[in-house]
Amino acid sequence: MAEYWTIALLGCLSIPYSICASVELSAVKPSVLDGNVSSLPYSQPNHSASSGHHSSEGLSLFVMDYSHVKAPFEIVMWIMLASLAKLGFHLYGRLPAVVPESCLLILVGLLVGGAMYKVWQQPPPVLSTDVFFLFLLPPIVLDAGYFLPIRIFFDNLGSILCYAVLGTFWNVFGIGVSLYGICQVQSFKLSDVSLLQTLLFGSLIAAVDPVAVLSVFEEIHVNEQLHILVFGESLLNDAVTVVLYKLFKAFCKMQVISLEDVLVGISQFFIVGFGGVAVGIFFGLITALTTRFTGKIQVIEPLFVFLYSYLSYLTSEVFHYSGIMA
Repeated sequence: MAEYWTIALLGCLSIPYSICASVELSAVKPSVLDGNVSSLPYSQPNHSASSGHHSSEGLSLFVMDYSHVKAPFEIVMWIMLASLAKLGFHLYGRLPAVVPESCLLILVGLLVGGAMYKVWQQPPPVLSTDVFFLFLLPPIVLDAGYFLPIRIFFDNLGSILCYAVLGTFWNVFGIGVSLYGICQVQSFKLSDVSLLQTLLFGSLIAAVDPVAVLSVFEEIHVNEQLHILVFGESLLNDAVTVVLYKLFKAFCKMQVISLEDVLVGISQFFIVGFGGVAVGIFFGLITALTTRFTGKIQVIEPLFVFLYSYLSYLTSEVFHYSGIMA
């Protein structure tokens, strides 16, 4: 019965969002719908009272100004819909047994995004790399690192690094070189694609996200060492692929790549990794020192953990270190 209430609540939350979007769309001028103007109209302040004239507009019992709260309202609604969808999947036990939870969440995103596009009739906003790396990725990494079993992780650190570093390198270069060879076939007419572009694409898809595999491991209570190998590799390979992605992206913007640039890129890979670890250790010590004085005000301890973790990530990004390792 609980799953039906969750589904009904999802629908109820989607209705006001669609209504607000349609109201905002109806307030847009025809020139906006034609693509000539990209901004929405806003209400100008009424200065008639200060000049001694009476306002031509009377008071209203009901006023709706969606544009005033558009950004925070949409963020809260998206988080609420994703949370309720995740809750509904766990309450309704049949779906996760057939389809992985990550696929179900993607399906919900497609449905809600399609409904938004039908209501707005405008191109959706584009997700930039800065938004992903600065706002979406840090809480995911913090969640994975905070609940990481530390003892067994460090006991198997050598094997995890072997899979995460060497295995990811093998995947990236294997995918990139294979795609480059396929593009050189004349029948495909893709000979203008360079090796760096295929390596950049390989760095995007080389990292495997074993969410469905780990969920199955938890259900069948698999061996703890096997679980930490898969989980630890999935955590560290993200750092490797992010570094490779930024490296190949910088190479693609260069007109000429010399041997010195290649050596600097290889050195940068190690500097980025170990620099991120150093920044993480530094802020970890500061967090431990700060929480020593929060015995009587423990309510702010979670805030310190979140802020110092996020500050560690941002500091690593300032120096172009690995924020995931930090």
